[in-house]
Amino acid sequence: MRTCTLLFSVAIHVALLGAAFVTRVVATDELPTPRQPLIFVSTTIPPPPAVVSRPRVEQSPTPPTGRNLAPVEAPPQIVAEHASASLDALPLPDGVLIGADAAPPLIAAPPPPPPPAPEPRGPIPVGGVISAPRKIVDVRPVYPPIAAAARKEGLVILEAEIDEGGNVRRVKVLRSEPLLDQAAVDAVRQWRFTPTLLNGSPVPVVMTVTVRFALN
Repeated sequence: MRTCTLLFSVAIHVALLGAAFVTRVVATDELPTPRQPLIFVSTTIPPPPAVVSRPRVEQSPTPPTGRNLAPVEAPPQIVAEHASASLDALPLPDGVLIGADAAPPLIAAPPPPPPPAPEPRGPIPVGGVISAPRKIVDVRPVYPPIAAAARKEGLVILEAEIDEGGNVRRVKVLRSEPLLDQAAVDAVRQWRFTPTLLNGSPVPVVMTVTVRFALN
């Protein structure tokens, strides 16, 4: 009797367990929700914000203090200085400074030297635009007695330098006749000419002069 009861009890428990297992498998409302597939969505990543560099503020050093420093702030009122109180009007000896940092008084620069005098212009040769001056005083040469005794004739060519006033200043022999040269030079030195003008101003000139010696 007890054996039948035990077997019956085991059969009931097995039937209950199987019913519970079958009910959990067959029921659809208690199944877990399947996982959703992965979806890739493209998005635009904004650039990072620009870094704005702040200006570097340098700390100014502590200004020095002293009675001889220039003021930092403008005074509320500017008063014109009187001429009597100006330092420039006070006579100061050489090498004396006003204040520790004062500059020496300004010294006026000496005036520039005068321009050099124009160099004297030499005589201009006659020719081209320079016409020969006109002779206004003529002195004939004295025939040397020794040349006349020797029956000596010929031409003496001279170079005469004439100044601005028309006076003969220098005579040079270009073609010589030994017995006649000095007579020709002495005569030409006494000649006078009209002044030679260049741009309206008298100028010295140099010209060639020919003196002829003939016995007749």
